[in-house]
Order: sequence, then structure tokens, then C-alpha cells
Amino acid sequence: MANKGPAYGMSRDVQSKIEKKYDDELEDRLVEWIVAQCGAAVGRPERGRLGFQVWLKNGIVLSRLVNSLYPDGSKPVKIPDTPPTMVFKQMEQIAQFLKAAEDYGVVKTDVFQTVDLFEAKDMAAVQRTLMALGSLAVTKNDGHYHGDPNWFMKKAQEHKREFTESQLKEGKNVIGLQMGTNKGASQAGMSYGRPRQIIS
Repeated sequence: MANKGPAYGMSRDVQSKIEKKYDDELEDRLVEWIVAQCGAAVGRPERGRLGFQVWLKNGIVLSRLVNSLYPDGSKPVKIPDTPPTMVFKQMEQIAQFLKAAEDYGVVKTDVFQTVDLFEAKDMAAVQRTLMALGSLAVTKNDGHYHGDPNWFMKKAQEHKREFTESQLKEGKNVIGLQMGTNKGASQAGMSYGRPRQIIS
């Protein structure tokens, strides 16, 4: 991990494409939300992808963020008194955040891998996870979200419909246009090539 040298060839091309997905405007919005959600004590990162990565790298800011979305007394992530300095402790803190985010409702496909943040392999994936978390917080609307609700899109919610027995019976008599229709269809007059010749 620590002795990672420069990337060449295809590896560099792939890493370059991943880095281009990082959105600086989205970074500003996410920083504003995290500061509004957790308070000014979390500080602010230096602008740019690497500044954002360094700010989140030890997992403390992320842990405070996910804890702020829960009521007092049911915080999912334990935050140490002093920020961890050992690599495995920092990665463990990030992993706790990721588990708490999944428990909160973030879909597994929206959750980044620990190395995406810790080694800055895919900071765009980190942004996606934070966006998904923010969208869920806005959608839940349980009073724990702080900040501008317009920063995130609300997730679609289930709109269950109830039908009476008579409505369900009526539906069985309707032939949907997707199924097609057999009105007027026959094979009369159709011929495919010459008839088979039987020679005796």
C-alpha cells in the first residue's frame, strides 16, 4: 500500500479516466452539507480531490456525519477520543462508516470500497456514496437532516395502489394493446413459395 509507485500504460489510462469523473462542484456541495450536518468543528478541506481525500481519510468526519443522521442514544459508529493515526485503525473507522451507511439504507452498489478513499483510487465513488446518503436523509425527512434540502434529490418512494375485487375482474376482460389483437387475422390467401412436388 505505502510503496505504491507511479502507474504506467493501461493502469495510468484507467486511473486517469476514474479521476476525470471527480466533480469539483459536487465537492463544494458535499463539504457544505458535512459542515452543516456536523458543525464547524469538523473543519474544511483544502480545495481539490486530494484535499477532500485527506480530510475524510481517517474516517472521523465520515463517522460524525453518519452519526448525526441518527437520534441521540442510537449512534451506529463509535468515534475514538483522539483521531486514529495507525493505518489499520483509520481503515477500520472507514469500514464502520460504510457499514453504518448500508444500515441507513444506502444501496450496496452505491457504497465505495475502503481503498477508494484511503488510497484515493476512486474519489468519485466516495462522492457517489455521500450523495446517496444525503438523498436518503432528505427523503426520510425525520428531522435529523441539516442543510439545504435542494442539495440532494429525493429518492422515489413507493406509491401503493389498492384495487377492489370488481376492478380486478374488469381488468381481466381487457386485452392490452401490447398483447396485440387477432381481429381479422387469418392465413387465407397466404402462400410461401412453390408447393412441394411429389413425384411417383
